[in-house]
Amino acid sequence: MDEIRQAGGEVFAITSEPNALAIEAEEDWKFGFTAVGDPHQEIRETCRARGWIDVYNNKDYGHLRHRPWARHPKGYYQPAVIALHRDGRILYRWRCIPNRNNMSGAGARPEARYTWNNIQSRLFKTGNSPHDDEPLLGAKDLSWFRFLVILLAHGWFIRPRAFPLARPGDPERVSPNKMMPRIYLFTLTWLAALALLPLHWVVIGFVSWIAILTPGLMEIHRQFQNETSPDKPCS
Repeated sequence: MDEIRQAGGEVFAITSEPNALAIEAEEDWKFGFTAVGDPHQEIRETCRARGWIDVYNNKDYGHLRHRPWARHPKGYYQPAVIALHRDGRILYRWRCIPNRNNMSGAGARPEARYTWNNIQSRLFKTGNSPHDDEPLLGAKDLSWFRFLVILLAHGWFIRPRAFPLARPGDPERVSPNKMMPRIYLFTLTWLAALALLPLHWVVIGFVSWIAILTPGLMEIHRQFQNETSPDKPCS
């Protein structure tokens, strides 16, 4: 942040949450720059109309229903980064294309130093920066299979359940990092069943579990946005 401001720049966070929650996050997390709520996606539409960046957004299919204080009348943003020069040139742009390789958009973001270096390299060049399709990410994404297993563990292996962020006053929720003991216990239970019970009982139990599980898996695939043929970005 110091380097960006010394160079005459500023950073803003744009969120599809209501502005009151953006202000609350800014004050609570103390990340040092302004957060702006855009629940009706006017800023997103402006960026698209001006040819800067076309940010993906996902409909709220109800998987955020246990956050009654949050409203997404037009869905919620997928992650994106746009850096603009004061003369209107685009210095850097990246948008998340949600797919099964990045946990439907819940995966890693471009690393901060890498992004700032890319912005600096464009300061004295003409024309707009192309889309960064292969950024250096700040973390390694989980596979879609592992991601689903963690969601299943959150739903006690009956129905996959997403991990909405909590806020002060919300009931305590289990974090993804605490799902591994459940996964280990569930795996050991099936192994014990194989070792101690007749095989046909285990097979019947497994088939019954899959039948119970299938509607939830279909629903989670409907809720999450996984693009197979991305639309053409703004040029």
